Amino acid sequence: MLSLSQILMAEGESISSFDELKTIVQQRALETGSIFFQIDIEPPGYKDRPEDWYDQLEIAFSSAR
Repeated sequence: MLSLSQILMAEGESISSFDELKTIVQQRALETGSIFFQIDIEPPGYKDRPEDWYDQLEIAFSSAR
């Protein structure tokens, strides 16, 4: 299982936008072969973070498979 907190702990300081976060979620999903994604924390308040950020992260993860 891939979790958002794991991604942010590992790479959070190098991520500067929500679009970058979505790309990293997709990359990690492909690298790990995870079939489940847990959004266990809210991402930082990136300037480009949309109101539907939860759905967009789910879509980014699902589209990687």
